[in-house]
Order: sequence, then C-alpha cells, then structure tokens
Amino acid sequence: MAATTNPEAARVPFIALAGITRSFTLGDQVVRAVNGIDLTIAAGEYVSIMGPSGSGKSTLLNLIALLDKPTSGRYLLNGEDVTALPEDRLAAVRNRTIGFVFQFFHLVPRLTAAQNIELPLTLAGIPPRERAARVQEAMEALGIADRARHKPGELSGGQRQRVAIARAMIMRPALLLADEPTGNLDSVSGAQVVEILEKLHTELGITLLVVTHDPALGQRATRHLGIADGRVAWDRSA
Repeated sequence: MAATTNPEAARVPFIALAGITRSFTLGDQVVRAVNGIDLTIAAGEYVSIMGPSGSGKSTLLNLIALLDKPTSGRYLLNGEDVTALPEDRLAAVRNRTIGFVFQFFHLVPRLTAAQNIELPLTLAGIPPRERAARVQEAMEALGIADRARHKPGELSGGQRQRVAIARAMIMRPALLLADEPTGNLDSVSGAQVVEILEKLHTELGITLLVVTHDPALGQRATRHLGIADGRVAWDRSA
C-alpha cells in the first residue's frame, strides 16, 4: 500500500476514543469498567497498557478490538466511526484491520496448527491455493512449520502462542492487540514471543498494543499507559 501524501490525512489518529465508557450490571450495582476515556494512538505506535487486576485494561483492549461495544462515547478507527456499526460491519472491520493475541491462545482444539492459522483466510473467502501459501509462509516465519499437522493439545505453550500470533497476523492487519501474551508461558518462551511481536512491529510497521501485568514487558514499549478505576492514570513516552 502506498504511503499517503496528504499531510492532513497523516495527522488523523489511527485510534481515537472520546468519552468512552463501558458499564456492567452486577446484581443491583452498575460497575463502570471503563469510565470516560479519551485517548488517541498514532499509526505505528508501540503501546503498553498496565494496571492492577480489575482496573479496566482488558475491557479497554476489547473495546479497541471491536469485541465489545461501548456504553457511551465515540470510537474512530483509522478515521472511520465504528461506535455503532452493525455486527456484520464490525466483523468485516475486525477481519481486515485487527489481529488479537489472547493469554489463553483460544485455538480450536479439533483443528491442526495450520488449520487454526488458515481459519481467518477461509472466513474471508481467500482461494485455497493462496491460503496454503500464506499459511506456509507464516509458519516458516514463526519457526513452527514442522508442527503444521499437530493439534493444540500436542503443542507446547510457546508453540501454541506462535500459532495464535500467526493466526492473528495472517490477514495482514494494521493493528495487533495482545492481552497478557506471556501470561501462561515460561520465561524463555515468553521472551521469544515478545521478540516475535516486536519484530512484527518493527519490520511491518504495525500498531502494537500490549496489555500486561509484567513491568519489564511494559517498559519495552515506546509509550506506557496506566489504567486505574477505568481511567487513564498516566500516559508516558519512553
């Protein structure tokens, strides 16, 4: 894709949240997991989102990922107002723009590693020959080509997270979101996964947002957001 030559377009934030809230009803109480967040993120930024359990950071990430809808406020993604899009349009935007890496992998147990990675391509109607080529390329890039026919239960935690990353990137999204991507991994596997995510950010120029409890991982980003009580408590650049 050619770079824009329009200075005004270049200044449009890739992510723009204005007054975003997300409320849940628990019994007779209303809990605001996200409580009036205003936030802009430029294309190509590497941002960590940190905060204690229950602070609202994962809820915020799910809103940015279009996996959840805000109770109020406005969300523009790459200049498009996605706040109140119908589910079919949201699904289309997610599929073409956003990749998501989960702490618990969320792989389909009955599918092989290659089939898990291929799934977004299948749903997008990509022809079989192109699907096979892209899956092979992704698996080779992540060092798991020899695990193509293994099912998730036959893979280590680090291998499963590599499969999850390959699946998240197979549609070549502009935005990659990772929710505690090293939370279920040993230190060696975790370090390898972080290196992969950062390599994708550096080499492909993707916008990378990482939710983490790990201060060491959070400090690797070039911008650090702290979330407390559903609000942005701090916003610092490295």
